[in-house]
Amino acid sequence: MPSITEDVSIGNLGSLQTLPDSFTWNFTAADSLLPPSSATVKESIPVINLSDPDVTTLLGNACKTWGAFQIANHGISQSLLDDVESLSKTFFDMPSERKLEAASSHKGVSGYGEPRISPFFEKKMWSEGLTIADGSYRNQFLTIWPRDYTKYCGIIEEYKGEMENLASRLLSCILGSLGVTVDDIEWAQKTEKSGSKMSRGVIRLNHYPVCPEPERAMGLAAHTDSCLLTILHQSNMGGLQVFKEESGWVTVEPIPGVLVVNIGDLFHILSNGKFPSVVHRARVNQTKSRISIAYLWGGPAGDVKISPISKIVGPVGPYLYRPVTWSEYLRIKFEVFDKALDAIRVVNPTN
Repeated sequence: MPSITEDVSIGNLGSLQTLPDSFTWNFTAADSLLPPSSATVKESIPVINLSDPDVTTLLGNACKTWGAFQIANHGISQSLLDDVESLSKTFFDMPSERKLEAASSHKGVSGYGEPRISPFFEKKMWSEGLTIADGSYRNQFLTIWPRDYTKYCGIIEEYKGEMENLASRLLSCILGSLGVTVDDIEWAQKTEKSGSKMSRGVIRLNHYPVCPEPERAMGLAAHTDSCLLTILHQSNMGGLQVFKEESGWVTVEPIPGVLVVNIGDLFHILSNGKFPSVVHRARVNQTKSRISIAYLWGGPAGDVKISPISKIVGPVGPYLYRPVTWSEYLRIKFEVFDKALDAIRVVNPTN
C-alpha cells in the first residue's frame, strides 16, 4: 500500500521520474499464481487466418494448446481500430482531474480507475483504464467531450457491434472444434428464446504509461478473465504476455491489423477444462506508452446456471465442474481470485 508520504494519482504516472514504493513489485510474489518459471521465452501464440478452410481445426488446436491465439482477416476495418485507439489516446492524454470526472463508482463497473483486480495485490499496477459496460458511458462522454460527444459515442457503438458479431463467429467455430454448437449450451437456448442476448460485452480501454523502472513494475498482474473470451486490440508497443505451462511467459508482439483472443473462465467451464482459460499479464517499458482495447464477451444474466456442456462430457463423464449461477461464480472469484475454478471443481485434478 502507498506510504503516508506518497500521493500518487494513476492519471499522472507518465510524469513520474522515479518508481514509488507502492508500485515496486517483488516478482517472486507477483508470479505466485504460477509454477516456477525462469523468464520470458522466444515463442509466440498462433496467428490464424479466419479465411482458412481449416479454421475450425486451427482454432481448436490453439485453444487446447495455448488458451489464446491471434486472428487475421477478421473483418474489423483498420479505420475502426484506429478510431477506437485514437479515442483512447485522447482520453488518457487528458489531465488527471478531467479523467477523474469519469471515475467508477464504488460498486459500479463502468468508469475510469485502476484495474479491477487491484484489491488482490499488495502493490499497485502501472496502468489506468476506462471501462464501458453499459449506457452510462454516454453521460461520462458528454461531460468530458461535450463537443465530440456524438462522434465518440458513435465509435464505441460501432466497435461494440463489430466485436459482438466477431465474438459470436469465433464462439461458433471454437464450439465446432469440440463437435457441438451454441444450441448445445442449455442456458444459451433459454436466453435466446426469452428475446435476450446470449452474452453481454464490456469494453476496457487500457493505458500503460512510460515507466522509469519497468523491470520493477507491473502494468497488469497475472490473472485469467472470467468471461467466455476476450478480443484485444493492442497498439504497436508490446507488453502482453501469456503463460504456457511448458514454456513460461511468452510475449505477444503486436502485428498490424491482427487481434489477440484469449479463452476465459466461462469457456473453460463449458469445455469441461478442455480449453483452459489462459493466465496473462502486461509489462511496461521506459520508452513508449502502450494502449490496448479489450472486449470481454460474457457471460449471461446473473441467475443463469453454468456448467460443462453435456455433449462434451459424454455419457460416462466425469463432469469436472459443478453447476453454479453466473453471479455465484463471480462472487467466488471476487473472494478467492485465482482459485475460483478449483473452488467449483468436483473431481480432484490428480485423479
